[in-house]
Amino acid sequence: MIIESLLQAEQAFSREVVEAGDYYLKVVKKGQTFRILDLEGNQAADTLFYNANDISERYSATDTIREQGNLYLTSGSVLMSNECQPMLKIVADTCGRHDTVGGACATESNTVRYALEKKCMHACRDSWLLAIAENETLGLTKKDITHNINFFMNVPVTADGKLTFADGISGAGKYVELEALMDVVVLISNCPQLNNPCNAYNPTPIEVLIWQ
Repeated sequence: MIIESLLQAEQAFSREVVEAGDYYLKVVKKGQTFRILDLEGNQAADTLFYNANDISERYSATDTIREQGNLYLTSGSVLMSNECQPMLKIVADTCGRHDTVGGACATESNTVRYALEKKCMHACRDSWLLAIAENETLGLTKKDITHNINFFMNVPVTADGKLTFADGISGAGKYVELEALMDVVVLISNCPQLNNPCNAYNPTPIEVLIWQ
């Protein structure tokens, strides 16, 4: 469902452009709102969420899908944790649908899906692992990389129950905005994928904004 935000970008206390292939890692406090902005269109923002006060509690695709009865996320969707607690709520969305089942690209999946020579291409899992290594104080390890959301990514389910990676449905300037319902660690990989049409084979920057 398309809902536009009333928040003004110039009033955000934090604004950061994230290049394709880079990561974003911040703590967003309960009650704060943050926006992921697709600057040029059809980019994919692979995102993980953790309870900032107990990182063993994290976003759960299965709990979120079950509680909402929907594979896709949009305005009004509540993101649930693996303890079935509400973590965040999507309060504005100008894209209209976000994937929560397609997973993130990795060197292994690049090899399986595309070709052996694609293995060494950069992938979202690499960005997350780098973020964890460079921010050890958060206490995250690679075992904490689990379910993720692919904001702006289009992953239709076919009639026979298979997933397909299709052309993106986002566009330049579209965004998704979430309110934190607890203190959360936000870890985004701005996807560097060059092998599927989710970003028109052209990874581009995103911007992340936070308001009090």
